[in-house]
Amino acid sequence: MTALLDTALPTVSARIYPRGGLDVLSRDEVAKLRDASTGIHDLLRRCALAVLTSGSASDDPRAARELYPNFDIQVHQQDRGAVIDLIHAPAMAFVDGELIRGVAELLFAVVRDLAYTAIELGCDQSSLQTSDDITDAVFRLLRNARILHPTEPNLVVCWGGHSISRDEYVYTKQVGYELGLRGLDICTGCGPGAMKGPMKGATIAHAKQRRRRTRYIGITEPGIIAAESPNPIVNHLVIMPDIEKRLEAFVRIAHGIIVFPGGVGTAEEILYLLGILMREENAGLPFPLILTGPTPSAPYFEQIDRFLRLTLGEAATSRYEIVIGDPAAVAKRMASGIRKVREHRIAQKDSFFFNWSVHIPFEFQRPFIPTHEAMATLDLRPGRKPYELAADLRRAFSGIVAGNVKEEGMRRIEAHGPFEIHGDADYMRSLDALLRAFVEQRRMKIAGEYRPCYRVLA
Repeated sequence: MTALLDTALPTVSARIYPRGGLDVLSRDEVAKLRDASTGIHDLLRRCALAVLTSGSASDDPRAARELYPNFDIQVHQQDRGAVIDLIHAPAMAFVDGELIRGVAELLFAVVRDLAYTAIELGCDQSSLQTSDDITDAVFRLLRNARILHPTEPNLVVCWGGHSISRDEYVYTKQVGYELGLRGLDICTGCGPGAMKGPMKGATIAHAKQRRRRTRYIGITEPGIIAAESPNPIVNHLVIMPDIEKRLEAFVRIAHGIIVFPGGVGTAEEILYLLGILMREENAGLPFPLILTGPTPSAPYFEQIDRFLRLTLGEAATSRYEIVIGDPAAVAKRMASGIRKVREHRIAQKDSFFFNWSVHIPFEFQRPFIPTHEAMATLDLRPGRKPYELAADLRRAFSGIVAGNVKEEGMRRIEAHGPFEIHGDADYMRSLDALLRAFVEQRRMKIAGEYRPCYRVLA
């Protein structure tokens, strides 16, 4: 790698040579990544900039581009392999003119995943017409990212907010530490807060147990990565094409899931998983799901629990347990649950590394575009099957996430005003109370005054 430090701005221009999974690219892949007319190059530029500003405290997806307006990335294929040119890249990603190795690995993952999506799936993914098509695409994306390994079940997915209190963050580290002591690896959404804490705690425990082959997997998608840049601990980054495939990837590779306090994105994840687990086809499927936080966060989970009981019914509560203020108990219960998962996979002849047995209906897989019309016509009324209602509630929260931190959603709000969410009066009162609590507890944005991107109407 050769580098030239720019004197006018805190940026570095460099040429780097990828290794490990990105040794060569086809001419077609390089052409796709360089083509400005399709939007792929702009997507590459945005995702690469997010990786190069890893550790940023901002959750505004436009902030990095405003700070580094001249940044660009160019991918070339030479006789000896792939070459990446970084132009006016953030200096924070370099040490003495050399790109930090972990940052380089994540950058190569960005190029790898976007190239694979552009070629293998097609930019519009129009060939994915059935549930099986989508699941197969998720499998191929994860396999291409070298995430799928036939090892013993030990992967815990941790969900939670990027904007959490200090006490909550410390608690996520404590839980991660207890998980690491028990030989469990961590997968999160790859960002800060509750996505970083469990990984950080696990690193210490893994070191104490002398575990050298550790996995800290971060799964993101293009719309969210700029607002939630990968934290420095992630050593396996995967960029899925959209939020629905990201959520399916979590569920397919998880051996258990822990949910920490969070905001609308965390609520979306909970509703997605419960909607799936409440399907009759998944009734006998062991899937440990624990909601946990420090003692001061107990009211948060009480409110989440009330909302789930009201909307999805008492049956939903049988699929999760709430553990407050006890990291060791969380890890013990998760380890016990994963042992049951192992036994079930063996009995069903299902793989340890990809959960083929879980049934995910098409309504949970079809990408949802949160336009004002789509948000206003969500069917949020009693009398529907719980999984059907969960699917639409998930879309409502997904739309709010888009309006909060995704650039396209933010543009829609700026142009047309807040989304309107309609539904049953009791549901809407509970939803409004939940969202107000998120705002008051500063779970919507890391910094600055939050202006709601939604209106809840009965």
